[in-house]
Amino acid sequence: MKQLRNRELWRWLFAAMLLPLALIAFWPTPVDRPVQGLLADTLTYLHRHGIPRWFSYQFVEAAANVLLFIPVGFVSAFSFPHKRWWQIGALGLLVSGCIELGQLLFLHDRFASPTDIVTNTSGAVIGGLLAAFIFKRLEARCLPAADLQ
Repeated sequence: MKQLRNRELWRWLFAAMLLPLALIAFWPTPVDRPVQGLLADTLTYLHRHGIPRWFSYQFVEAAANVLLFIPVGFVSAFSFPHKRWWQIGALGLLVSGCIELGQLLFLHDRFASPTDIVTNTSGAVIGGLLAAFIFKRLEARCLPAADLQ
């Protein structure tokens, strides 16, 4: 439990996470460009074999954005344990907004998208809520029996 409360360690981890996130976000071309054809072929195959049409490229991209920001929210919640889930979500919104603004202003092959802001922020909120849930469960497990009565 003590390791979970080591804010300095979590803050270093959060800072370390920002580097690969920045590389993904500010790569000059879309990071999925090398696999777009393979992904399109895979989705076509899946659709022919019963996977619903809503499971599309747009859905996969949105899900990837959510999954990319879940660790951001999770680590942020442990880095700043006194912040509420919505404040962690606001941090995700700020980070995502900066990414999208940077793509809009500086990267002509990338596209700023309000949908990306929503999905990234959702991922940060999910990560923050997941961290809060885990922290509460571990706290309850570590309480002495006398404190439970």
